[in-house]
Amino acid sequence: MKLISFNLNNEETFGAVNGDDVINLKPLFEGEANTLKEVLEKDLLAKAEQLAANATATLKFADLELLPVIPEPGKIFCIGLNYDEHVKETNKEKTESPVIFLRVAESQVAHNDSIVLPPESVKLDYEGEIAIVIGKGGRRISEEDSWDHIAGYACYNDGSIRDWQTATSQWGPGKNFWKTGGFGPWMVTADEIEANQKMTLITRLNGVEMQRATTDMLIHSIPRQIAYISSFLPLNPGDVIVTGTPGGVGAKRNPPVFMKEGDVVEIEVDAVGVLRNTIAAEV
Repeated sequence: MKLISFNLNNEETFGAVNGDDVINLKPLFEGEANTLKEVLEKDLLAKAEQLAANATATLKFADLELLPVIPEPGKIFCIGLNYDEHVKETNKEKTESPVIFLRVAESQVAHNDSIVLPPESVKLDYEGEIAIVIGKGGRRISEEDSWDHIAGYACYNDGSIRDWQTATSQWGPGKNFWKTGGFGPWMVTADEIEANQKMTLITRLNGVEMQRATTDMLIHSIPRQIAYISSFLPLNPGDVIVTGTPGGVGAKRNPPVFMKEGDVVEIEVDAVGVLRNTIAAEV
């Protein structure tokens, strides 16, 4: 099942995507859940699937004002330096534990929305990644149990303002400029993707392939990420883990390739879909 968050009549709602059609699920829940995050918090994914199976679509996907899959995650954990090729191109070393930094909700945009190039920099870089959305919360989750805690998967562009990222040893500013992280177009529920299923991740800039990797190339696997993060904080339904970018980022190319106004970046995950964003200069 593909689930989205979107605006309808200036209110956040959520729905199920079937081809070009969308079922608005919020009215069908009759107040039991008003957002996709609430569906996860109340363990209502099975009910969402049942309601979608028995409802008639009334909306067209192309007409909707999408929101990031989870517009207001409690926590967004991003994993750095998690593919060998990216470690090598950055002249870093593998770490025994995952490298983790945080994003905030205001740094995200939806599918077909514009990633914003701020006037403070011209070094806006793409980073195609696979995001996982937590469905079942927990603390000190074992790697063996980790798959049971995943609600679904989405495409993510961890857009980075490189000069702000590298200005100090802390990456936070460069990873959290307003509207630089794409998240979408939807969440594919975990029942559609087998545990340990190999997924291919591809990033394209203006139609040209810039990154390609498969999930079996991750240094710290998805179960390892969940186990590690949940050791120091509880993971809650609706939390997001952005699992790492492959080699081929723009900053490490010769010459460097940074995104500019009008560029189109696409993140494709074969089992999930394609996230598309256009770059727009902030005014």
